[in-house]
Amino acid sequence: MASESNKMGLVGLTTIVTVNMMGSGIIMLPASLAQTGAISLLSWLVTAIGAMCIAYAFAKCGMYCTKDGGMSAYSAEAHGKSSFFIASYTYYVCLVISAVAIAVSAAGYLEEFIPWLKEKPINTFVGVVAILIVTMIANFKGPKITGQISAFTVWGIIIPVVGLSVIGWFWFDPKLFSEAWNPHQMTTMDAISSGIALTLWAFLGIESAGANSGTVENPQKNVPLACMLATSFTAIVYIASTAVIQGIVPNAELAKSDAPFGLVYTFMFNKEIGLVITALAVIACIGSLLGWQFTNAQVSRAAADIKLFPKIFGEVSKDNAPIKGMLIMLVLELALAVMTISPTLVKQFNVLVNLAVFINMVPYILSLTGLEVILRSNNVSSKEYQIGSVVGTLAVVYSIYGVYACGEEAVFYGAILTLFGYIFYGFIAARDVTPQAKV
Repeated sequence: MASESNKMGLVGLTTIVTVNMMGSGIIMLPASLAQTGAISLLSWLVTAIGAMCIAYAFAKCGMYCTKDGGMSAYSAEAHGKSSFFIASYTYYVCLVISAVAIAVSAAGYLEEFIPWLKEKPINTFVGVVAILIVTMIANFKGPKITGQISAFTVWGIIIPVVGLSVIGWFWFDPKLFSEAWNPHQMTTMDAISSGIALTLWAFLGIESAGANSGTVENPQKNVPLACMLATSFTAIVYIASTAVIQGIVPNAELAKSDAPFGLVYTFMFNKEIGLVITALAVIACIGSLLGWQFTNAQVSRAAADIKLFPKIFGEVSKDNAPIKGMLIMLVLELALAVMTISPTLVKQFNVLVNLAVFINMVPYILSLTGLEVILRSNNVSSKEYQIGSVVGTLAVVYSIYGVYACGEEAVFYGAILTLFGYIFYGFIAARDVTPQAKV
């Protein structure tokens, strides 16, 4: 156990949680949100409140439930073993979808350097496939290399996004922003709903908020506080960057861009600076993809270790990498990439995001509804229980709203994918049953 002097303080934990949330999730959003208009910024406000509730609830879960499995373990506290499997399964599926969405983002930014990628949809598909294969192979060397690469490359998008939030206002044109506010004359509620899934996508990763509680000074105070501070800071940066870009780049041009952050820096400075930002974004996407793919390999490995996933997912190489599980994941990613070929990258990205967000809300809702059981079993004070119950309930309600905002198509296909999980669990549950002797 780490001594108090070696434990992480509030500032360190806040930084880690911020970096976990920020990354490639924001990279295509300005173009996606521009299709609704600047009025979609209202989605950020709703999502920021919901995300803070989710962050607080997960922080409490992580503090008081120390069992392996993260969200799956929280879920099992209230819903039992089958819930552990479904939470693991749906999170695994979500990360497969997320990996393809990130690869699509990277391909969009690479088009500036490789124009061939945007000549035909099949060319874009080839680029997405190449990115998925290269990043997966890079993971074969194990967690140390993956961690080092990801920790460095994530700043390739954080620095430009934070920079735009600060200096972009010198180029901001209120008239241009006003024209972009509601170009399609949508109602306020429709505009907010249209952006909820997209903005929630940018906060995915918030579920890791309480994972470091054992290495933190005064975790009962610092873990929830760090989660709230990190989520608030991330929300401010997201809102500021997507707001200022609407006042620099004309809405019609922004809405069809495959590299919105490179485009805005081109408007602000010149083509060369725009290309530098685009290159940084590509690097950030690659690093983020490495991290998500490795995380998913560990999710399936942990499930295999407790016999909830096939044992092949738990087999590791000499570098401690579950290569066989990674190859299975790669096959699933490539199959999904084939199914989502679209004439426009933004459309393809939006389809993937909506599906990923819906699938991810399943483990969110299952695990967040375990909070009251976790708090009660740890005999917390009446005040802490009441606050946790209220915030946790708000987090669940917001997650359900996130499901609604994903749209009929995402909910339809996501529900089918989720129900397949119960088929798999039926075999697993039957395997562990001891036959009764015949009388």
